[in-house]
Amino acid sequence: MNVLVIQGAGMDLRGKADVEIFGPETLPEINARIEADAAALDVAVDVRQSNDEAEAAGWVGAAADEFDALIINPSGFTTSEGALVEALRNLSLVVIEVHASNPSARGVRSTITPVSNGAVCGFGYAGYKVALAGLLGGRSG
Repeated sequence: MNVLVIQGAGMDLRGKADVEIFGPETLPEINARIEADAAALDVAVDVRQSNDEAEAAGWVGAAADEFDALIINPSGFTTSEGALVEALRNLSLVVIEVHASNPSARGVRSTITPVSNGAVCGFGYAGYKVALAGLLGGRSG
């Protein structure tokens, strides 16, 4: 299985901002953990980050040609009503939304959830491993 992982706007600030909500892990540490968890599950991942919604939407639009599934932590795009939501709505792949925290507990309503097949929220960065295992039908390695 080949999975595209998109880290949304602001993920490059992990470990530097809102540490009390998201923890001290930096984006390179988070991505290394995703890559290690994926390798243990025999899943190939391509992890990308963008603060530009149009760029992220472009990756989504091209994903079906190269990937089997998509995991997205929309972060700053969580409440987007623009190009990213439309790209996800039109994608023929399974999409899993991941959040380290629980946006709903902070009063945030995701516009990504309705165009996703599933969501994992509130388990820290272990949520990516949960999403990967879910894509494999629950197999955890």
